[in-house]
This record gives sequence, C-alpha cells and structure tokens, in this order.
Amino acid sequence: MTLVHISPAPRELLRDAGLRVTAPRLAVLLAVEQAPHSNADALFAAVRRELPGTSLQAVYGVLGALTTAGLVRRIEPATSPALYERRIGDNHHHVVCTSCKAVADIDCVHGAAPCLTPSSSHGFVIEAAEVTFWGLCPRCQGLPGAARAASAPPVR
Repeated sequence: MTLVHISPAPRELLRDAGLRVTAPRLAVLLAVEQAPHSNADALFAAVRRELPGTSLQAVYGVLGALTTAGLVRRIEPATSPALYERRIGDNHHHVVCTSCKAVADIDCVHGAAPCLTPSSSHGFVIEAAEVTFWGLCPRCQGLPGAARAASAPPVR
C-alpha cells in the first residue's frame, strides 16, 4: 500500500461524503479496499506500515466515520470482531467458514432489498435483510476429519 499511488477517486469519495481528506482516512479506505472483510486490528497493521505514527484508536475513529458516511460497510458475524468492506449499496450477504472464519460475499438472488420478507414486521418498515450462511470453506473441507470438526455456527 503506497499513498503516493492513490487515485483521485478515494479523495473524491471522502469529499463527496463531507469528510476531510486526511492521510489516515485515505490509508484506511485503501486498506479496506485491498483486504475486504478485515477487522480493525488487521486494518491497523496495514495502515501502520504506511503511517507508523497512526494509533489503533485513530483507525477505529476513521472506520466509524467511514461507516457513518456510508463509504464502508461494517458486518458482525457471530463470534467474530466487526469486519469492514467497501462493497456497499447492493444487496449481498456473507458466508463464514465455521472452522477458519474465512468470509466471502454471496449475491442475493432476489436483487432488491429487502430480499426476505418476515412473517411479521411488528410495525417496522423493513429496509434490508442481512443473511449469514455458515459452512466449511474449500480449504477446510480438505483437512483431516479431526481438524475439520467445526463447532456449530453461533445462534444470535
């Protein structure tokens, strides 16, 4: 990750969202783009390579601002810290490996949100549905039986 090579697009994204363009914001935005489904610690490690003086708290602050501005999406699979991705504005879901915790995107077959209709909305106006699928990723499927034994996906 080299800040010198950032195209004008990330700068424009920040400006259009009403955010000041700062080196930490650019670095975090680029880190999320390059490593989707990363947690704050992993993003901090990536940002710190470029900006050694950056603190973990600063990365959390930037992630909060980027999430609030709609530039990144925060997902929270059970038993996992919050993960961040740049894929926003569409109706997609996630699959999580119950063994290694790898995460991948899954497109919704229905397209428009919400893609599911609950049996009762309890008076809520439903805007979106978030679905998490759980299973074994291809790599973990190839592991010996004992190593493959994954705990049941957590219930929320």
